[in-house]
Amino acid sequence: MNALKLAPLLLIFAEVAKQKSFTGAAKKLGLSKSAISQQIKRLEDMVEMQLLARNTRGVVLTNHGEALLSRSELLTAQLHNVVQDMQHVKAQPSGEFKISVPPFLERNIVVPAIRQLCIEFPRIQPNIEITGKWRDLIDHQLDAAIFGGDLKDCAYKAQSVGRVHDVFCASSRYLQQHKPIIQLADIKDHVFIATPWQQNKTKLWRGDEEIEFELPKTAYTNSLATLVDMVNQDIGIGLLPNFVAKQRVQQGNVGMVMQNNLVQVLPELRGRDWHFFFLHRYQANKPAHVARFYELLRHYFLVATR
Repeated sequence: MNALKLAPLLLIFAEVAKQKSFTGAAKKLGLSKSAISQQIKRLEDMVEMQLLARNTRGVVLTNHGEALLSRSELLTAQLHNVVQDMQHVKAQPSGEFKISVPPFLERNIVVPAIRQLCIEFPRIQPNIEITGKWRDLIDHQLDAAIFGGDLKDCAYKAQSVGRVHDVFCASSRYLQQHKPIIQLADIKDHVFIATPWQQNKTKLWRGDEEIEFELPKTAYTNSLATLVDMVNQDIGIGLLPNFVAKQRVQQGNVGMVMQNNLVQVLPELRGRDWHFFFLHRYQANKPAHVARFYELLRHYFLVATR
């Protein structure tokens, strides 16, 4: 497959997906609607997959289209940055780039973003601090911080990265050794590992239905990392952020998700939302590498949590 011929087709495809319309993409790109339609047809012929489907509101992505878009979006952003660099000749950022990151965000989100950032800005020196605690940017000499949960009042700029929610998880060995969990009330017959960020009466959701349920408190930890270890070590059931569970699970048997000894139970239920923010000190005109890191961070977060 000729990559030089494929690249412009991917850019057109990404714009159609963004606009959800052939007409909108045509206006944005300065092409005719028929030209856009022809290029999408060429792309689908080249990859031998249907990427877009029409409906009364415009177009929607197929499953293959969703997978291709996650890669095309990054290509679009990279080309946009190349053009900006050509138009605005600036000195390359250099020196230490220090950030703090919550546990479990580093593996599939932060580290890939840092890797790409270092390719684009080879003179920066990344310094990543992993902590679940609030870190003041000035006190800890941080260029940026990623924080999940309720923000404290501060003078820093906060940009949304995205949201995740909690899910019930246990190890497969634990479930083999204890009573089946068929419905929410069954949790009371099991060891539940409580944490300080969960209230005694926890709010859960089944679709749009809100449920208030008093979870048992038969084990306890104040650390997310320890909670994951306790679940993995067959101690009991925990409510884990879904992106943490996703890193360890894949589709398994009969309503459960299983890999590496971790199982999602009661998959129809979800716990509280966690909102992640990107914090920095710049009110306007962020340095190029800080702005780019936010773009990359958001991209890999969305990919990891879809």
